[in-house]
Amino acid sequence: MCENSVNVPQLKISVAQVDDAIALAQQWLEQLHHLADHGKKPGASAELAQANVLLGEARAKVHAAIDALDGRTDDAGITVELV
Repeated sequence: MCENSVNVPQLKISVAQVDDAIALAQQWLEQLHHLADHGKKPGASAELAQANVLLGEARAKVHAAIDALDGRTDDAGITVELV
């Protein structure tokens, strides 16, 4: 159903697809982090781990957006930040 020229169900599906893509990237980063750690590359390992944390924060924002689309939160309190 469209609300204000936006197909909300399609938007929710698209946001869920982004969440899935970020989750996959997190899995890859986790594997690369461990590979760098085992390869005695602590600098690269730390950077990969930090990137994974940032993706976790991005997923939290995506989940908040899904909650807002479902009407479970107040849209006025949501802010978007560049990470």
